[in-house]
Amino acid sequence: MTKPHILVTNDDGITAPGIRKLVELMNEIGEVTVVAPDSPQSGKGHAITVSSTLSYEELSLDGPQRDFACSGTPVDCVKLALDKILTRRPDLVVSGINHGANSSINVIYSGTMSAAVEAGVEGLPAIGFSLCDHRWEADFTQGEDYIRKIVLQALENPMPKGVVLNVNIPNVKKEEIKGIRVCRQAKAKWEESFDERVNPHGRKYYWLTGYFNNMDKGEDADLTALDNGYISVVPVKFDMTDYDYLPKLQEVMDSK
Repeated sequence: MTKPHILVTNDDGITAPGIRKLVELMNEIGEVTVVAPDSPQSGKGHAITVSSTLSYEELSLDGPQRDFACSGTPVDCVKLALDKILTRRPDLVVSGINHGANSSINVIYSGTMSAAVEAGVEGLPAIGFSLCDHRWEADFTQGEDYIRKIVLQALENPMPKGVVLNVNIPNVKKEEIKGIRVCRQAKAKWEESFDERVNPHGRKYYWLTGYFNNMDKGEDADLTALDNGYISVVPVKFDMTDYDYLPKLQEVMDSK
């Protein structure tokens, strides 16, 4: 049988330890092409490059895969890969492994997950993987057995069109991971403020600060699963229509 073609990307940059571990794992499963940013792009969300040019170059890195470094955002990488770099459409797109969690509300800020969502927009199955450890030297072997399992299951059991998976791995030892939980996105948000300072020329500048506020202790929430040592898997759609509110909104608009 022909090996599945897997496109790998991320937002931490093509040489980040997380993506190199993901590439290593995907090489065990299929034919791999990597198209990832040439520099860190964390927090870029679904940004695309429209006011400047894009470029890419092929690199010589360890492994049998082909590696392409792109000057743009994670979403740019997926778009450019599908239109200019790949010779055939991938069977699966995987993004990560991100340095840091992308659970709960973080999914909308995440370049890692936006790359996966962009693949979903194109009708491709996709998975974003994140480890709840921001450190560059994080241990990405912690969830490798589960990553293999999730990828193989996604290849064998196609997801509905437009649905992608958001997978987060708790920051515990490999032997302490209790398993996988399919979850919903927890209700949480960043309580943010801007630390105001003044530069030597008298101009004000700001540092974003704040804390993460989890307002959801539900047993089926992704943050709860992670807190209890489980890998969380949340199915995500790019269609943000509130279907429950549609009839009520129609009534409001129709009223005199």
